[in-house]
Amino acid sequence: MRHHGQMHVPRLDVAGGPAPEPDDTGAADQPHRLPRVTSFRTRRSTLSSGQQATWDRRWPDLGMQARSDDGKPVVDLDTAAWFGRSAPLVLEIGSGTGTSTLAMAQAEPDIDVIAVEVYRKGLAQLLSGIDRAGINNIRLVRGDGVDVLEHMIAPASLTGVRVFFPDPWPKSRHHKRRLLQPATVALIADRLRPGGVLHAATDHSGYAEFMAEVGDAEPLLRQVSDSDELPISVQRPVTKYEQKALAGPDITELIWEKRP
Repeated sequence: MRHHGQMHVPRLDVAGGPAPEPDDTGAADQPHRLPRVTSFRTRRSTLSSGQQATWDRRWPDLGMQARSDDGKPVVDLDTAAWFGRSAPLVLEIGSGTGTSTLAMAQAEPDIDVIAVEVYRKGLAQLLSGIDRAGINNIRLVRGDGVDVLEHMIAPASLTGVRVFFPDPWPKSRHHKRRLLQPATVALIADRLRPGGVLHAATDHSGYAEFMAEVGDAEPLLRQVSDSDELPISVQRPVTKYEQKALAGPDITELIWEKRP
């Protein structure tokens, strides 16, 4: 487990902020094998005219819903057809406004990235960034990350999974809502290819300990550090939101590699 204080965060400095909090009121108390976003409110914030124009122009090619209009999950995503090439594939769960997604994809043009987020506003901001930067190695999925892992992603097909600053659900009675539970980590491990990487980050010390225990207990994974030779970068950009947080809680990075 790697802790970052003010002097030890990665170098990139880019704008960003926290992802909105899902609304699963009344649903999370129902037992599920895997934690998931069971519902989410349509936020009142609307897209700007520019964001809407970019959405209308780019979403049909670069984005899709995790579930169809009748609620059925999309299955067996053909990533080679979607990206137009075969390349190492990274899944980012909870991409928020896409700050890290965009910067890391730009730094690694030979890696394809699927960004999963429930909120359209965040996806629209990422889509606008993609359009401005003129990059072509990011695709977007609106929906629940567990749905995507379960139904859209084949076993042993991912080179990396990124989970940055998921909701810590700090109250003890809400810990069951945390994303990185044993069953979810086992699912992630199944979807990673041998040597693939799970990279998680949190600024909540309790969740950091929880993540470390869960990840270390998964037999398919072993914890590694950023000094190890890895197939993807684990140097995150520092968002403005994170810069403010540096005066408070330390940031913990956790990296696991799937065993051969």
